[in-house]
Amino acid sequence: MTSSNSTATARTSSEARAVARTQTLIKGENGIGTVRKTTLPGGLRIVTETLPSVRSATFGIWAHVGSRDETPSLNGATHYLEHLLFKGTSQRSALDISSALDAVGGEMNAFTAKEYTCYYARVLDSDLPLAIDVVCDMLTGSLILEEDVNVERGAILEEIAMTEDDPGDCVHDLFAHTMFGDNPLGRPVLGTVDTVNALTADRIRRFYKKHYDPTHLVVAAAGNVDHNKVVRQVRAAFEKAGALKNLEAAPIAPRDGRRALRTAGRVELVGRRTEQAHVVLGMPGLARTDDRRWALGVLNTALGGGMSSRLFQEVREKRGLAYSVYSYTSGFADCGLFGVYAGCRPSQVHDVLKICRDELDQVAEHGLTDDEIGRAIGQLRGSTVLGLEDTGALMNRIGKSELCWGEQMSVDDMLGRIASVTPDDVREVAREILGQRPSLSVIGPLKDKQAARLHEAVA
Repeated sequence: MTSSNSTATARTSSEARAVARTQTLIKGENGIGTVRKTTLPGGLRIVTETLPSVRSATFGIWAHVGSRDETPSLNGATHYLEHLLFKGTSQRSALDISSALDAVGGEMNAFTAKEYTCYYARVLDSDLPLAIDVVCDMLTGSLILEEDVNVERGAILEEIAMTEDDPGDCVHDLFAHTMFGDNPLGRPVLGTVDTVNALTADRIRRFYKKHYDPTHLVVAAAGNVDHNKVVRQVRAAFEKAGALKNLEAAPIAPRDGRRALRTAGRVELVGRRTEQAHVVLGMPGLARTDDRRWALGVLNTALGGGMSSRLFQEVREKRGLAYSVYSYTSGFADCGLFGVYAGCRPSQVHDVLKICRDELDQVAEHGLTDDEIGRAIGQLRGSTVLGLEDTGALMNRIGKSELCWGEQMSVDDMLGRIASVTPDDVREVAREILGQRPSLSVIGPLKDKQAARLHEAVA
């Protein structure tokens, strides 16, 4: 009798702890733009943003796994798995998955990055329950059959070949390797021909079970959605699949920042018979959690973020040396990159590099003018808002924010952070970032003398 009562008490105590917790993270006006979060027993997080004025909804599931979580022999496994989750479950074949969304005019896709993976569907608001059911089924019930692995291997090898055929894309993978070397952040997200050919169904299944636990997932929905209904539908789908097993499990925390990137003067050149030379000149940037990222965003916009930027004006408008020239930043949990890309005729590559290097040195030493900074702040504020004008972008924002930062920031707060950047903030981050010795990656038809001069360009 005593034993029976103790068991009942323990069960009641466990059930009391294993309740869903719901929070309002951002309170919108009249419900518009309200962001709510529910954490289910078992560690699954569900965030939604309500926009009643639209007739669409985007539903996504974010997984806390990317190519940086792979060992050398598993390079490409995260992306391979992304493909395989579309190949079928015990409830649906691959054709059933695609035809279900096609039948209602929906869109479904996925993408793999270095630190996360996302699967999403965009549908009419009335079809959101279907999207939830299909995407949750894919994430929790993938079969990963041997025959599907073998068939999809060919598609992935074609995707790698397609990337290799686009040197303007491939040069960014080369630059990541130049900066990070042979570690996970320096390896291609797609993997290589050798690593993809070596991956087996059994190894991919183990990878799937390890990284697709509910504690590693964030569910996000945006548009004309009802938070409570989304939570009920998601919970039902995961419970049906038996995915919420350990009811006291807690969500894993965002990646922390412990790694400092220190590279200087590295050069990687890939000879290829192309019409243009594709160039990336860059240096270590900032981690995505660094408070100075707002100032770096303004700096990046002023340097190479638009038609009025310094690099665009100097390289294209005044001299016509390149059609495409821009700067960009990439922030990871513990480090980052700042890069300048240009595509030009091989005979002009040294002139383009000199202009880019001179502009970076000039801004590092003397900073930007107040007018340039003011214009960049306005451009960045406008592009931030315009980039969030559809439900897909909203879903991306809230899902990624929960996964990568563990918090949400309203659009007004984001605009406020950008507007609060001062000229001194920009000049300080310019001195630190642009004052470093750059590294260089180039793909193109380079001759021996040109290669020697390119090494000298970052000396």
